[in-house]
Amino acid sequence: MKEETNIRKIFEAYELDCSPTQESQFYSYMKRLLKYNESINLTAIKEEEEFILRHYVDSLSIIGLDQYNNAKRIIDVGTGGGFPGVPLAIMNPEKTFTLLDSLDKRLKIIDEICSEMRQESETISISNVCTLHQRAEDAGQDSNYREQFDLCVSRAVADLSVLTEYCLPFVGPGGYFIAYKSRNVEEELAGAKKSINTLGGDYSEISIADTITDQSLIIIPKKHPTPSKYPRRPGDPKRKPIK
Repeated sequence: MKEETNIRKIFEAYELDCSPTQESQFYSYMKRLLKYNESINLTAIKEEEEFILRHYVDSLSIIGLDQYNNAKRIIDVGTGGGFPGVPLAIMNPEKTFTLLDSLDKRLKIIDEICSEMRQESETISISNVCTLHQRAEDAGQDSNYREQFDLCVSRAVADLSVLTEYCLPFVGPGGYFIAYKSRNVEEELAGAKKSINTLGGDYSEISIADTITDQSLIIIPKKHPTPSKYPRRPGDPKRKPIK
């Protein structure tokens, strides 16, 4: 199939390897999401090659990092149309992924797409993801999710000082939060120092990795439990970020 060949061609250009089954999964998910996108806004990207590059290749940038490879239970905060969680789940079926978003209709689309793929063929089904409709502030105070993950990832558009309050409470000590960010992050990172340290991260041990699409990955280690008062009530992290 031409479209699947395009996925393989683009992946190979970025030294990403996937099996024929995974190639079919990537194509099937993209085809269905773009169809739903005609009626519900899930992505501004509508052209398939750009979709593969910006949603798939960029999401897979953390493959190869020890912090990702050693993680078994992963949460994707602000998943939107399923990124980076779904591409990572396809590439690593041995890991489990929780996709969190505050907008229920997005998650219902992800669930429906996964159901359609399963009905089409068990071979291309995505069985290692579950969706969670909740505000990050509420889920972060829920004992079912608080500090229950080895890794939190997020491509959500928010200042890092806010994003850390959404994300670090999900990570157990010894785990990591990885934020997908734009190329120039030094000023934003410096502004998040107090937030990172307050929430149990270690600012002094943060590292930055370049993505294969010329973005940045901010890797934040979780060293201590998050104080019980965090995350604060819904809306507070954005209105009054820890500075």
